Parts: sequence; structure tokens; C-alpha cells
Amino acid sequence: MAGAEVPQMPGVYLARQGAAGPLVYVGMAGERQGEGLRGRLRRYTSGKALASGLGEAVFDRALADPQWLRERLAEVESGRPRRATEWGKAALAWADLHVSWAPTESGTAAKALEK
Repeated sequence: MAGAEVPQMPGVYLARQGAAGPLVYVGMAGERQGEGLRGRLRRYTSGKALASGLGEAVFDRALADPQWLRERLAEVESGRPRRATEWGKAALAWADLHVSWAPTESGTAAKALEK
């Protein structure tokens, strides 16, 4: 999701669950220490943004899926509990996210476009 092709500039991103699936999240990235969209999306793929924005939206949807939740419970019951960041990554993999973005000139412009 956050590979080299994602621009290092501010912008807005849209995430769908599946190529033609429902829109899961619309978010924006400001300058973020010169990383912009790439930096913001990298936080999600690392599992470190589990409780904010897109990470939270995806995790909430995964927790509502009984099969996904049973798989996590089986991990715990078999003595293989995982860290929260790993659960975040598992939720992102489950979501089959398709992300598109629109770069902007500034964080302010990204905020306006997001609205």
C-alpha cells in the first residue's frame, strides 16, 4: 500500500475494501516531516497506526468479522499471541485495501480537499 510510488507530498487518500468494494476511509496527510502521503500510509502498513484514522477503521471492520476474530483467538489459545502491531497488519491484509491518492501543494490544501 505504501510503496515507493506513493508521493512524498501532502494530499488526500481514499481506501476501498477490495478493488470495487466499499469506501472504507478518506484521509489526508500534511507535510509529515517531509514524508507526506508516503509517510502517512507507511504508518498504517507498519501496524503502528492501529488506533487512528484508516488503521482504526480497518481494525473495527476486522473485529466485526467472526472468522477473522476466531483466527486471532486461535492464535492466543495455542500460545502464539501476537503484538497489537501484528494484529493491525493482519487486519490490513484481511481488508484487501485498494488505496488511491491525490497529491496537493500543501497540508492546508489537503485538509480543504479532504472536506
